Amino acid sequence: MKDIYLITRAFPKDEMFGLTSQLRRAAVSIPSNIAEGNGRGSKKDLIRFLYIAIGSAAEIETQLIICHEIGLINGNDFDHLTSQIHEIIRMATALANNKKKELDKSEVETD
Repeated sequence: MKDIYLITRAFPKDEMFGLTSQLRRAAVSIPSNIAEGNGRGSKKDLIRFLYIAIGSAAEIETQLIICHEIGLINGNDFDHLTSQIHEIIRMATALANNKKKELDKSEVETD
């Protein structure tokens, strides 16, 4: 999500505590939550934190729509960033689903 930082550098200074801050925090939240979930050592925690990361990605998508609508980012940047966000959501969802299947399978095997 380095691109979020690069794009928001060009935002007006009066957005520093608005959309700039929101976008940057959500961008950092995605890998941070994935790392935290993984670091906790349980599939349940990883799944929970993956969904938190997906929520942060959805926040970014919404904020990018607003930025595009008010003219802070152009169409090319919007398309590029939303494409990245959709890919992150797709990958995190696939991983969460995979971990859920593993968890369900391990619970069945222990019963």
